[in-house]
Amino acid sequence: MKLLLILLVLMLLVWLLFGSSRRRGLGTRRDGSAAPAPGPAAEHMVACAHCGVHLPASLALWYEGRSYCSVAHRDAGPTSS
Repeated sequence: MKLLLILLVLMLLVWLLFGSSRRRGLGTRRDGSAAPAPGPAAEHMVACAHCGVHLPASLALWYEGRSYCSVAHRDAGPTSS
């Protein structure tokens, strides 16, 4: 009977140890809530040479080394401020 009790306690300890490591691997926290999902990577921002609005570099229109937010601002050219 004593051996059975020791065996049950050992099985419980093993279950607790492996259960907690499995939860960490699945992205859950100790309180059971899910870990936050990683957000999108940061992107370099540039300012429009005409109006000054900031936009991601991948969306900017480039002309003569300057960035613009739209075709109309590209055609209007940079402001002289």
